[in-house]
Amino acid sequence: MPSYKYSVYSSAKRNVGGRRSGGGGGGRSGGKRRGDYIDPSRLIRVATPSQAVDYTPNHKFEDFAVDEVLKNNLAAKGYTVPSPIQDQTIPLGLAGRDVIGIANTGTGKTASFAVPVMQRLIHEPKSRALIVAPTRELAQQIEEECRSIAKGSGLTGAILIGGSGMGPQLRDLRNNPRIVIGTPGRIKDHLDRGTLKLHDVNMVVLDEVDRMLDMGFVADVTELLRELAPERQSFFFSATMDPRVQGLIRTFATDPETVSVKTGESSDHVNQDVVYYGGTSEKMAKLHDILLDPAVSKVIVFDETQRSVERLGQELVIRGFKADTIHGGKSQGQRIRALDNFKASKTTVLVATDVAARGIDVSDITHVVNFSMPQTYQDYTHRIGRAGRAGKVGHAITFVNK
Repeated sequence: MPSYKYSVYSSAKRNVGGRRSGGGGGGRSGGKRRGDYIDPSRLIRVATPSQAVDYTPNHKFEDFAVDEVLKNNLAAKGYTVPSPIQDQTIPLGLAGRDVIGIANTGTGKTASFAVPVMQRLIHEPKSRALIVAPTRELAQQIEEECRSIAKGSGLTGAILIGGSGMGPQLRDLRNNPRIVIGTPGRIKDHLDRGTLKLHDVNMVVLDEVDRMLDMGFVADVTELLRELAPERQSFFFSATMDPRVQGLIRTFATDPETVSVKTGESSDHVNQDVVYYGGTSEKMAKLHDILLDPAVSKVIVFDETQRSVERLGQELVIRGFKADTIHGGKSQGQRIRALDNFKASKTTVLVATDVAARGIDVSDITHVVNFSMPQTYQDYTHRIGRAGRAGKVGHAITFVNK
C-alpha cells in the first residue's frame, strides 16, 4: 500500500451513491414521482456537435509549481498537456483564488481541482479539504483520482457516502483525515451526529453543483458551506449557471474567477431516435437486434425498477450478451465490480436504473437505450448524456409503446 493512506478505501468499496437513506443515488425526496408526458417527437434528433476549436494550452503539467510527488504521479498517469479547464483552472487554484468552472462532463474537471487542493494540503499541514459530489459513483471516481494523484504524499482521507456502514466511516474520521470526499446527505449525517467537524476546513470543492441542486440537496449543501472556516478557498464546478447556482456561489464565494470552457449541451453530441413496439416479445426482439449491431460496442440499457433491471440483465446473459446490472439494491462491492468490468469492456451491456444516469463517467459508451421511458425529460437528458462523452458522437434509442 503506498504511503498515500486513504484509510477509508477498503470500506469505501462497499457502496456507492448519493442518497442519505442509502438508496439508489437520488435526491432528498422519497417515493415515486409522477412522470411527465414526453412527446416522442422530442426524442428524435440528429447530433449537432460543436465544431472543435483549436486550443493551445499555456502550460504543460510539468510547468505547474507543484510538489515533485504530484508531478511524478501526474506523469505516471500520462498527464502531459492539460485540457482547457485544467490549463486555466490549476494556476488560479495554486494562486489561492476562488474558482467557478463551467464545463461539460468528461473534460478533466477532477484534476483541475485535485492538483491545487493536494498541493496545498501537502505544504500546509493545518489545511483540510472537503469535496462534495451529488452521487456515490462520482464521489468514488473523485476519490480514485485524488488517490492516484497524491500517491506517496502521506495524506489521509475519508469517503462518506450513503448506503455503507457507519462503523468504518467513524473509524476513519477518528483518524482526523486531511481530505473528506462525500455526498451531501451522508456528510450531513456525520455533521448532525457530531462525528465530523468542519470549522477548520479551509478548502471546499462542489462538483456538479447544478446536479446537486436538481437532486434536492440545496439545504444540505447550504448548511455544509456555513459550517466551514470563514477564510477558505472554494471551487464550484457546474455544467450550467442557472439562478440557483449563481445564488449559491454569490453567497459563499469570495471574488471568484470564472473559467468557462463549455461547448454546447451534452445532448448535442448524441443522435437520438425512437423504436416503436407493440408487445413484450416484440420489444425484447427489437432490443436483441439493436445489441447485435456491430456499431453498438458499449451500451447502457435503462429500465425502470431494480426487479425489471435484474430480469432484463438475466435475459440478455441467456441470449449470449456480455451483460451486467447496476442499481441501488446492489451492494457497493457488486456495483464497483459491475462498473470496473464495464469500463474494462469485460462486459459491454450494462442494464441500469436511473441511479447510473447521474454517476457513471465512462468515455467510450457508444449507445444509450431507454428500454423504459424515463419519468421526466430531465431524466432523459441525464440518461443520454452517458453517451457522446469527451467530444465524441453517441447514440440514444428510446422504446415507445405504439
